[in-house]
Amino acid sequence: MTTHNLTRRAALVAVTGVASVLLAACGGGAGGAHAGHGTSASLSPSASSTGTPHNAQDVAFAQGMIPHHQQALEMARLADGRASSARVKDLAARIEKAQDPEIRTMTGWLKAWGEQVPMAGMDHSGHTGMSGMSGMSGMSGMMSDDDMAALKKATGKDFDTKFLSLMVEHHQGAVEMATTEKNKGRYGPAQGMADDIVGAQNAEIKEMKQLLGKSGS
Repeated sequence: MTTHNLTRRAALVAVTGVASVLLAACGGGAGGAHAGHGTSASLSPSASSTGTPHNAQDVAFAQGMIPHHQQALEMARLADGRASSARVKDLAARIEKAQDPEIRTMTGWLKAWGEQVPMAGMDHSGHTGMSGMSGMSGMSGMMSDDDMAALKKATGKDFDTKFLSLMVEHHQGAVEMATTEKNKGRYGPAQGMADDIVGAQNAEIKEMKQLLGKSGS
């Protein structure tokens, strides 16, 4: 009796074991198929995310606009202790507020792309000599050392006039560079920033020309 029960139990265990193996095999097959789809699906997004590439123009835009913005910040920071017009001081503060974050964003792009990041202080002198900048130096609107020296020496209304005149030219250069990026760039965020620069700086150019008209009257 005891032996019969033991034999029966053993048979049940054996059948259960076989069923488990069969189920595991089926489950493994299905899981394997899903795993395969999961792997290919997980690869697809990464493939498509790298499918928004940048090109040489995007690199040139960031490498050129960083020192261009740095010089604009250098000019804007002079206004606080030298400008006589509250509107000129306000404009300078707005320029600084807008362009400082853009420098940080473009620096991030260049690092992510494994490209050279212009060092702080590499402004008008380092700008034209940088690789990838050929063809842009003539339309960059960067100030010369003499321009910057004259601006630093100026005060009061003389500073206001010099600052506005030089910044109009500087902004026009930025608009040209940004327009080139919009037309020839490939990286969406860079083209978006270029579009913002064109809109914002064209509006500031109009404002500065109005201020120059008032200061001349």
